[in-house]
Amino acid sequence: MPKIILDEFKNRSAKLKSISEMGINPYPDQFDKEISVAESVKLKLGDKVKIAGRMLTLRDLGKIIFCHLLDSTGKIQLVVKEDIVGKDKIKLFSKIFDAGDFIGVEGELFKTERGEISVLVKKYTLLSKALRPLPEKWHGLKDQELIYRQRYLDLISNPESYQRFLFRSKFIKLLREFYWCHGFVEVETPILANNASGALAKPFKTHYNALDLDVYLRIAIETYLKECLVGGFEKVFEIGKVFRNEGMDPSHLQEFTGVEHYVAYWNFEDNMKFTEEMFTFLLEKLFGSLKIKIKNRDGKEIEVDFTPPWPKVSFAQLIKKDSGIDIDKCPTVEALRQEIKAKKIKIDDASKLGRGNLIDALYKEVSRNKIIKPTFVINHPIDISPLARRNDDNPEIVDRFQLLVNTWEVVNAYSELVDPVDQKQRFEHQAKVKSAGDMEAHGKDDEYVKALEHGAPPISGWGMGIDRMLALLCKQDNLRDVVLFPLLRPEK
Repeated sequence: MPKIILDEFKNRSAKLKSISEMGINPYPDQFDKEISVAESVKLKLGDKVKIAGRMLTLRDLGKIIFCHLLDSTGKIQLVVKEDIVGKDKIKLFSKIFDAGDFIGVEGELFKTERGEISVLVKKYTLLSKALRPLPEKWHGLKDQELIYRQRYLDLISNPESYQRFLFRSKFIKLLREFYWCHGFVEVETPILANNASGALAKPFKTHYNALDLDVYLRIAIETYLKECLVGGFEKVFEIGKVFRNEGMDPSHLQEFTGVEHYVAYWNFEDNMKFTEEMFTFLLEKLFGSLKIKIKNRDGKEIEVDFTPPWPKVSFAQLIKKDSGIDIDKCPTVEALRQEIKAKKIKIDDASKLGRGNLIDALYKEVSRNKIIKPTFVINHPIDISPLARRNDDNPEIVDRFQLLVNTWEVVNAYSELVDPVDQKQRFEHQAKVKSAGDMEAHGKDDEYVKALEHGAPPISGWGMGIDRMLALLCKQDNLRDVVLFPLLRPEK
C-alpha cells in the first residue's frame, strides 16, 4: 500500500474508533431513502427530499460545508450550514465524515448563488465509514489494470463505465424480450459436462470429488439444447457462461457470456433472416437507428450500416480471393500445408493442425481482418464444422453461416446435423485428429449421438458472443471493458 494511502487508512481507522466511542454506529443496517438523485432534481425548489448515497467530495469552509453525493442515478451537491443544523452538528459533520463515506440526508432543494441545484441539509446520518480513499480523489480512475482489478472504483470514478454496464444490462434484457416475443422458451443446461462438446476449442478440466470423476467446463451450450428439441421443445434459448482454455487477446476471453438458440424445422437460411430481424429490433431499441458508430481496428470511429439484407460471401471463395489458395484443390492437410508454404503465409503451429483448423487459421490470417460491414460468410468446409449438416448439392461443405462485423465473428449458426450415423463418423474423425496433436479438435460425444438415435427434427442452431457484440456497440477495443470483473493474475 503506498504511504499516502497507508497514512489515510490509519487516519480513517482512528476516526472510526472515535466515532464508535461517541456512541455513533458507523455501519447502521438501514436508511429510509425516499427518492433518487435523478428524481430529486426534477422537483421544485423548496421541496423536501430524503436521499442517500456515497459522498464524493467534502469541502469544509467552517460555517458551511459543500459535498457532492452520488447514487445510482446521478450526482447532487449537499450544503451543510451552521445556522441550519447548529454549531455542534456542523462540527460533528467535520469530525466523522470523509470523501467516500455513505451518507443519508434530509433537507430541501434550493439553488446556490452559482445556480447549482443543491440540497440544503437539515439532518444527516452516517451510513458507512470508508477506510480507504477514492482513487485520485474524485478526478477519475486512469490505471487500466486497477480498473479491471477493482472495477467498483472504476464504476464510482468513471460515469461512462457505469453507463456502459447499464447498457449491457439493457442489451441482455432486450435480447430476452425478443426471444420471448417470438415464442422461445428459456432453459438452463449444465456448465460441468462429461464431454467438451459443441465447438472446436480446448476445454478447462476439473475434478468432481463426489463422483471421483474428471469433468469439463462447457465450451458451448449447444448439445444439451439440441437434446431439448429431441425431447419435444421446438424453440429454446439460453444465455450463460462458456469457457475455452485458449489464448487471450482483445477479442477473446477464456470465460465469456454466450447466447444460443435452436429451432425445430428451420434451416440456416431461416436463421439468417431471423438474425437480421433480431439486430434490427435491438439496434432500433438501443440507438433508434441501424447506422451505428463503432471503432475500427485502427481506433478510428466509423459508421456501419446494419440495414438488411446483408451481403453473403462464400468461405472458400473469400480465401481464394485473398490468398490465391483454392482449398477445394487441397483435399489433404499435407497438400494445404504445401500451398500455404508456397504462398509464404505464416501460420503458428501449422504442422500440428488438422486440415479443418488449418483452413480456419488460414481464413483468419488472410480474410477475416478485411470484413468490416455486417457480412454473412457461408459454405464452410465440413472439416471445421463437425456438428453442421452437409449441403445437399456439395457434401464437402455445410449449411452454415458466420456473421462478421468489424473483423470480429459475432454470430455462428448452421443447419444442424441430425443424422446419428454421420454424426458418429465425424466425431470419430475428430477424435483421431485430436489424438494426433490438434488440441482444439472435437472429441467423441457418445451421449449426444445416443440422443440423435432416438430421432431429432430438422434443426437450425445459432450462437452469439455477447461480450464481443457489446464491445463493438460500446466502441471498446477489449472485451474486458464490457465485463464487470475479468479474471486477472492475483497481485503478489
